Amino acid sequence: MPKQKHTSESVTEGHPDKVCDYIADSILDAHIAEDKKSRVACEVLCKNNTVVLAGEITSGAKVDLCDIVRQVVKEIGYTDNSELFSADNLQIIQLLSPQSAELGGVVNPDSKINKEQGAGDQGIMFGYATDETPELMPLPILLAHRLSKGLAEDRKSDRIKWLRPDGKTQVSVVYDDSKPIRVSDVLVSTQHAKGIENDEIEQYVKGDLMPKVLGEWHNDDIKVTVNPSGSFIQGGPSADSGLTGRKNIVDTYGGAAHHGGGSFSGKDPSKVDRSATYFCRYVARQIVLKGIARRVEVQVSYAIGIAKPFSLNVNCFGTGDEEEAIEFLTGFDFRPASIINELNLLRPIYRKTTNYGHFGRSGLPWEE
Repeated sequence: MPKQKHTSESVTEGHPDKVCDYIADSILDAHIAEDKKSRVACEVLCKNNTVVLAGEITSGAKVDLCDIVRQVVKEIGYTDNSELFSADNLQIIQLLSPQSAELGGVVNPDSKINKEQGAGDQGIMFGYATDETPELMPLPILLAHRLSKGLAEDRKSDRIKWLRPDGKTQVSVVYDDSKPIRVSDVLVSTQHAKGIENDEIEQYVKGDLMPKVLGEWHNDDIKVTVNPSGSFIQGGPSADSGLTGRKNIVDTYGGAAHHGGGSFSGKDPSKVDRSATYFCRYVARQIVLKGIARRVEVQVSYAIGIAKPFSLNVNCFGTGDEEEAIEFLTGFDFRPASIINELNLLRPIYRKTTNYGHFGRSGLPWEE
């Protein structure tokens, strides 16, 4: 194949959409920690000094939602009371109701004749793995996440005092014969304090951040763009609205693989658009680790209330034995209850997933 270039983006935890994702996953964790049978589908909207919580929650847990929201916003770093969006200044609107009886009746195993947990929604889910990195992830999204996380670490440690919570990164990688050979372009947009000139920000990105986090992939020929708007003082929900589920491609593979469309954050594992996506990644990793293929994508589909998947498919992109991959795939149980049990998903692990990708990171059961 001719040389190709692939680009992926990431965002920091102070990006308005990620603020919402983190609030939603924190609310989910708080409920599951007290009641494993909690049914949570929480959406979050934030703008100016207002946070809106909407969706369905059925749980025996006693959770102070307002306290969680304020603690999360404080943890992210929005603590300046002179800004509209600040932990102590928030107005929190709750538009939450219990899960509908119709949905609960087809999902909860106790209410079904066959005592089998049905899928919490219909839809298609994908999992992907590639041997181009030790993490079995596409290189562009992996490096973009490292840049975003590096910005957050330098801000929270107070090493770079003018950094602020909001930010975005973007990395382009050149591929030859489907293998990454070099990083060609890097874009970093970071919120900063007043009075900081773009030259100082650019010097930090080029001379400090990039060499530190790109490691062996850093080179002097990378085209670097820093804060192309010229100034990024106003940021976060004070400047822009945020909403859960708007960073699906950032959360997964940076556009290197298909995405079924369902978002993750704020959803308990009965929702297969979260749990089955994790399981597809888990299976895809095994296919690559066993040497069946160097690059693979797994697809599954469901109907609401039915445990058995409607379809299973695998694509090795010509990098392995397709028939062996299909045979290996059919050895896994994709029913929701089995997935939840196999990955031990009824525990408060979801705040760990919110930022810098749901895949390619240690400490998550689908990555073990």
